[in-house]
Amino acid sequence: MAPAPIKRALTTALAFLLLGFASSPARALETLKVKLRLVNTDFTIQLDELSDAASLWRGESDMAELDRATGGALGRRVLEMFHTPLPLTPSVQGVVNNTVGSPLLSEALLVASAVIGVEDMPPDLEGNDLAVALETILASGKPVTVLSLLQAIPGQTASIDLGEALYVLTRTQRQSRLARDFLASHTPVTQDAALVQSGGAEVERTVFSLKESHRPDPISMVLLRPTGGANNRLVVISHGLWDSTESFEGWGRHLASHGYNVVLPVHPGSDFNQQRAMLSGQLPPPGPDELRLRPLDVKALLDAVSEKRVSGLESVATNQVVVVGHSWGATTALQLGGLKTSSSLLGQRCDDVRDPERNMSWVLQCSFLSSADQASLADRRVIAVVAVSPPLALLFPPGSGAAMNARGLLVSGSADWVVPPDPEALIPLRDQPEDRGHRLVLARGGNHFNLRPGATQGGVLGGLILGWVEGAFAAGEEARPVSNPRSLLPPEGWGNSRIPLVDATSSTGKGS
Repeated sequence: MAPAPIKRALTTALAFLLLGFASSPARALETLKVKLRLVNTDFTIQLDELSDAASLWRGESDMAELDRATGGALGRRVLEMFHTPLPLTPSVQGVVNNTVGSPLLSEALLVASAVIGVEDMPPDLEGNDLAVALETILASGKPVTVLSLLQAIPGQTASIDLGEALYVLTRTQRQSRLARDFLASHTPVTQDAALVQSGGAEVERTVFSLKESHRPDPISMVLLRPTGGANNRLVVISHGLWDSTESFEGWGRHLASHGYNVVLPVHPGSDFNQQRAMLSGQLPPPGPDELRLRPLDVKALLDAVSEKRVSGLESVATNQVVVVGHSWGATTALQLGGLKTSSSLLGQRCDDVRDPERNMSWVLQCSFLSSADQASLADRRVIAVVAVSPPLALLFPPGSGAAMNARGLLVSGSADWVVPPDPEALIPLRDQPEDRGHRLVLARGGNHFNLRPGATQGGVLGGLILGWVEGAFAAGEEARPVSNPRSLLPPEGWGNSRIPLVDATSSTGKGS
């Protein structure tokens, strides 16, 4: 019998592929046809035979015959796989709803369409049916299993190319192997209440807007600042694709409670409202120009604060600023920190669907092919950045970090299948120049969603981000990338008790 981790991975992968075709059933799927390329044959499974061992034993499908030929041993294994509850909870429904129609979800469904086919039913490449199917299954109170997902597919017969499914699974697993191996051999950083807990200052929240020439409409921004004891330092937080400032106000409130002034700009060409308008047919998807417009949003904010045009921030210094970002927002932070974008790798690798490092984030990165050579927008006022789960492997070619004006902290989750750690963090950092003080932190069990803080608390990374921000401002100009750099992070204290954090800088050969 396959080891439990392999069996769980295969079951989850199969379910992930099936999700691309889950829908409100017009009529229940009856037959599953599994293609085996190695022996050039197919075998069938009747779904009604999978209700229990007795039904499979009495069945007439190929699977039933194989079960009888093995004295019921094969059936026990198959039934366990099809009936094992998947790691999907009601909270997953919110994640799915938030990604319906996104290019990242479309990429997943496109992969699924190459692996699974339903007779007379085209794949749902926007994901609306997926959201409905999960809502139906979860509302019923029944566990989400491979079988329940299959039963949500309309039609009569579905076919699965097992060889292609295993290739996708193997590639996905391989893209986090280096991170998993490193985490297994290194001790997580401890957690210190001084970094993790609130600083005690009351936080005031206001909203303001800026009218800038690069945007047709005013840019909305959320300001979080301490009502007393402010240190006149500014931190900017950039949200990801089709996300909102609310998803990251927890980081802002944590920093503000420790005396920092924090601004979270809404990037109007790629925020949650833009996604809603796009899905209703009112706006097109984000264009390649957004790669350049997002850092321009932050530059406009810094100019406005410097010119004392933002109420409440008249005394705040802008000669030294820290920028924090998640996903596409992390890419924005890296651009402002001086990492140079280029179309060179995009042109070479975007069309290779069998590239071993291909992952979901390449959909977003490859959409920047026409704008990448004009999107380098370093801002010397930025002395340090925090980049959480940034898509970067294709957008920033090897050696591009040599021109950085800001020290970078990169955070990657070992369970992130959207921006997997090996091709998007560990391998690119190995190709950068000598140690200049940049740091890499791996989050054991961190994925693309659970590293976000939410609206009220600092979340998994609150202590880490506070530690980096404090270190950057304490260092001042010495926070910039230099030879023989001083560390911006304390050796301990910035960890997390729920999702362990490990300093993985040494895995890149660029420090310890």
